Amino acid sequence: MKNFQPKLFTLLKTYNRKTFGADLVAGVTVGIIALPLAMAFAIASGLPPERGLFTAIIAGFLISLLGGSRVQIGGPTGAFVVIVSGIVTQFGYAGLCWVTLMAGVLLILFGLFRLGGLIRFIPFPVTTGFTTGIAVVIFSTQVKDLLGLRMEDVPSEFIEKWGAYFRSLDTFRPASALLGIGTIVLIVLIRRYAPKIPAMLVGMLAATGAAALLHLDVETIGSRFGDLPRMLPVPALPGLEGMDFRAMVPSAVTVALLAAIESLLSATVADGMTGGKHRPDTELIAQGIANIGGILFGGIPATGAIARTAANVKSGARTPVAGLIHAVTLLLVLLLFAPLARMVPLAALAAILTVVSYNMSERHHFMSILRGPVSDRLVLLLTFALTVLVDLTVAVQVGIVLSALLFIRRMSEITDVRFVTSAVRGDDTEAEDPLALALRNVPDGVEVFEVNGPFFFGMADTFWNALRNIERPVPVLILRIRNVPAIDATGLHVLEELHRKCLREGTQLIFSGVLPQPRKVFEQSGFMKLIGEENFRSNIDEALKRATDLTQKQENRDEQP
Repeated sequence: MKNFQPKLFTLLKTYNRKTFGADLVAGVTVGIIALPLAMAFAIASGLPPERGLFTAIIAGFLISLLGGSRVQIGGPTGAFVVIVSGIVTQFGYAGLCWVTLMAGVLLILFGLFRLGGLIRFIPFPVTTGFTTGIAVVIFSTQVKDLLGLRMEDVPSEFIEKWGAYFRSLDTFRPASALLGIGTIVLIVLIRRYAPKIPAMLVGMLAATGAAALLHLDVETIGSRFGDLPRMLPVPALPGLEGMDFRAMVPSAVTVALLAAIESLLSATVADGMTGGKHRPDTELIAQGIANIGGILFGGIPATGAIARTAANVKSGARTPVAGLIHAVTLLLVLLLFAPLARMVPLAALAAILTVVSYNMSERHHFMSILRGPVSDRLVLLLTFALTVLVDLTVAVQVGIVLSALLFIRRMSEITDVRFVTSAVRGDDTEAEDPLALALRNVPDGVEVFEVNGPFFFGMADTFWNALRNIERPVPVLILRIRNVPAIDATGLHVLEELHRKCLREGTQLIFSGVLPQPRKVFEQSGFMKLIGEENFRSNIDEALKRATDLTQKQENRDEQP
């Protein structure tokens, strides 16, 4: 835990009353904003609303207490709705608990092994594709409550779900539909004309008041789930009976990756708004501890919430104390006002999630990528389609693998492998380069072979195809790799095969312009010792001098009787 340095402990050294005043206002504000969202995310995941509140309180508190970001707000988020509902359907709530516990351990390991910086290498089309796909899926799960459709069971598959909705349109409750649409309109108007007011909370309260005063025939939290508990549960581990842990591993990996990606994206957004710099590995460890703690108190998976973090910053938050106050605010609401929650119409919560899904749809980024390279479009659309039609786990895995394959293809295309000697004899097109071979005298019996770009497994065939241009064995072959920034195990193996080929044909192999990373690989693998350190030259002039010496020695030996 050497690298575990929570931001809170650092910032408390200079903490003062003025800073606390700013954190208090921000914490209470974002706690009020989080209240309807926490309940809505739990309900959308197929669970009682209190599980969302437990998560926002416990996990939110731990993320702020131990995290690596100055203003991060943690809790349940829309990104988890799809994956959590799928896990609950497959394994039940106890299975979700064990999946989240495993994910928490993985997140801690990610942080301990300093993998926080690697998350940024997940391709942008992949994150945009699954985020937009999640938004579409979240909206599709809210249609029943938004319109008040009388349906017993809603299919889990996307196409079948919408088919069932259309078949049930004649059962919709006008009161629910008007209440839901009215809540959406009110939220949009408040955000546009009074952005400092917590629009979602006002929308929920207004809908609740309207439903109660007008005695509307709408389904509420109380009619479906009963009363909310007025206290936190006693921490406990879920049972082990009937748990198939091997089958849970892919879901645990998905939860861990999703929590890592969203929390670090949220922390990065916060850095941009505050000018600070978060500690990614500390943040991952905190996310792991928070998910474990949240599950022990009956919660669901948690991560950094981008919208609530942004609201925290805009409300004046200075330190993680604001996040702690946000969690305490939610706890006080649970203790004091839990009985009133039974009156909240489900149509209002569905309206809130409809707004959330619209906001998280990444529509601008989605359209921007569609105007970009074909490969990025392919990754985006495939990830989006798999998220909506199949499964988020499959979508992320396929998206990353496809992006990697397309990246390898791009790198292979930009890696240039050619015989420079034959290309420049009688040609002065390279003369603008002061190190160009066209400006030098290449002795007979010497061929110069140049590689430009990473020497990795994706260009092995290109290298061997270029070698076939040698019509007959030559006394000396210079391999010029001044523009090879990196080499992998396959590239090293290819060069070892080239060395063996040269030995069979009586060709001396010389390397020119080896950069630091390839040199380190050559030294550690013993390849430099195998070739001979005298055959590694810093530039083409020294390599040609070495080649000239070798050819002259060979000529002298041939002339001796």
